[in-house]
Amino acid sequence: MDGILNVLKPPGMTSHDVVGYVRKVTGQKKTGHTGTLDPGAAGVLPVCLGKATKIIQFLPDDKCYRAEITFGKSTSTQDSFGDVLKSDGAYGINATDIEQELKSFKGWINQIPPMTSAIKHHGKKLYELARAGIEVERKPRTVYIHEIALMNFNDDKIFPSAILHIHCSAGTYVRTICHDLGEKLGCGAYMSFLLRTRAGVFALEDTITLEQLTEPSGLDMETLLVPMGRALAYIPVVDLDNRSARAISCGNSITLPVHILASRLVAKQLVRLERAGVLIALAAVKDDPNMSEHYMLQPVKVLV
Repeated sequence: MDGILNVLKPPGMTSHDVVGYVRKVTGQKKTGHTGTLDPGAAGVLPVCLGKATKIIQFLPDDKCYRAEITFGKSTSTQDSFGDVLKSDGAYGINATDIEQELKSFKGWINQIPPMTSAIKHHGKKLYELARAGIEVERKPRTVYIHEIALMNFNDDKIFPSAILHIHCSAGTYVRTICHDLGEKLGCGAYMSFLLRTRAGVFALEDTITLEQLTEPSGLDMETLLVPMGRALAYIPVVDLDNRSARAISCGNSITLPVHILASRLVAKQLVRLERAGVLIALAAVKDDPNMSEHYMLQPVKVLV
């Protein structure tokens, strides 16, 4: 059983819990998820099974979220689960103020990771230090915000709230965006709910619930699995003959004429190598193909 399940993670479970559930239901020991969702968050959590666990690092890793942000209050965790540090309200804030400040979050930005993150400091995860009451200095991280937009504004007189749409690179802390937005507006804010609506090619409307995996009517597990090749569709594909497929399966490089693809590849570019529609390996182009009429393809991940 090889492929990816597009699971709808419910709030209240850790991402690790979801993987354990899928492992138990499917009987597949090799199981792993892509980007972690916090226990209080919900939404798209791709779970890889079997050989698909080997391609996690190659899956597109940009994400989309709907985040609810509450203004006028700050917490120790930047979400609704921490201690309230300040609660002075956000009188007079309006949608125009928010939209104006959101412009400063587009493109490349620096974030200070929250103490509740899993980043390690001298071998210990930050959230473990936070639980022990220890706060350490963290270095800023650069992330990319493709889109950020105000979708809805609730004009509460004391604690107004808003819904944001955020399309961002992997490693972005949405709760920190909410916290930083509150600081820019001078009223404080925290992330009151988070829904992941897309992870790479996996969309919210295509997710399956954990309950659907165990329904007596029996959904066919094989039909629920997204094939590895489809998940990596952004990578050019090369169909191999039997001889080349055997060489790649043994971890050997192969040489192919450049006309096998309509577009010219560049050095170090990844390609999918398939045989009869089955993904057998990912390979990288060696050297500069502009200097030759052949591609030298070096396997970087063999899947057979």
